[in-house]
Amino acid sequence: MENFIAGSQIHEYSLMHLTEFIKTLNEWGQQQVPFLFLVDYEMKKPLVWRLSEIDRDVLLYDFHGVTNAQSQAIVGAIDFQIVKPAIDSYEKKFHSVIQSLNRGDTFLANLTDRTSIELSASLKEIFYSSQARYKIWYRDEFVVFSPEIFIQIRDHRIYSFPMKGTIDASIPNAQQVILSNEKEMAEHVTMVDLIRNDLSLVANAVQVTKFRYIEEVKTNQRNLLQVSSQIQGELPSDYLQRLGDILVALLPAGSISGAPKRKTCEILASIEGRDRGYYTGICGYFDGQQLDAGVMIRFIEKENEKFYFRSGGGITTQSNLQDEFQELIHKVYVPVS
Repeated sequence: MENFIAGSQIHEYSLMHLTEFIKTLNEWGQQQVPFLFLVDYEMKKPLVWRLSEIDRDVLLYDFHGVTNAQSQAIVGAIDFQIVKPAIDSYEKKFHSVIQSLNRGDTFLANLTDRTSIELSASLKEIFYSSQARYKIWYRDEFVVFSPEIFIQIRDHRIYSFPMKGTIDASIPNAQQVILSNEKEMAEHVTMVDLIRNDLSLVANAVQVTKFRYIEEVKTNQRNLLQVSSQIQGELPSDYLQRLGDILVALLPAGSISGAPKRKTCEILASIEGRDRGYYTGICGYFDGQQLDAGVMIRFIEKENEKFYFRSGGGITTQSNLQDEFQELIHKVYVPVS
């Protein structure tokens, strides 16, 4: 059942349908009520709070410096170790995706997996110590420190910044290597086309305004270069009272699913073998005028007192097992200087 959890009643876990979640966002948008939301990848457990009602014992957030977190001393160096990064489990899933690609069922699938890790810090300490566009700590169940924008809405326009392509910045001529890689180019073009089509569901005059630019991410392991593009479109005049409809129409994010989206999501669900939950879902806030939402990647979850890092990457017919597994491991990091 598709459910909604009202943030103001989070301790009671009041469950409502996803349609009620959409209705609430529409109403609060029209009333210009500031709010924050989380939506899981499967859209089974969406959450929304009025900003004024968020309990810091339940949720901490920091979006571009907009935060409910109180000042706290940053911990020292974080001891972060990957536990036996065996390729076996990933290899089986990878080959299943390749079979689907060869059959023509999908032409880009974002395969994800989880890696066991050991941490010297708590999830809350990682929240305070990490540096990212979007940070979430939730009930000591998971922490997110994501660099990826999902959408931004302001002044009657919607913007998206699909991120596809990652390389270790220490590789000689790393920027030239990633931008000239044919597989990475094909994957990025596919993603840009998918996002452009998605935005066309809710906006007019959609266009790519910036194509394949580089951003650097500093981490505790290594610095990474990531490739993004910018796409934008014009929203209808009544967009504030349609925020819920606009948001849900675009889910799940194309950058973490694939193309064609619906069929690829079905394939990934059968291959990955477990719900992603809030990993690769969406987090965001509305300040009464503008909406800013991020994709919940770079994600550590706690399960039975053990820690797992979730990561993934796009698979195409040109993908190589070793390269894709290495990219998955490269994304296991905490962005601290």
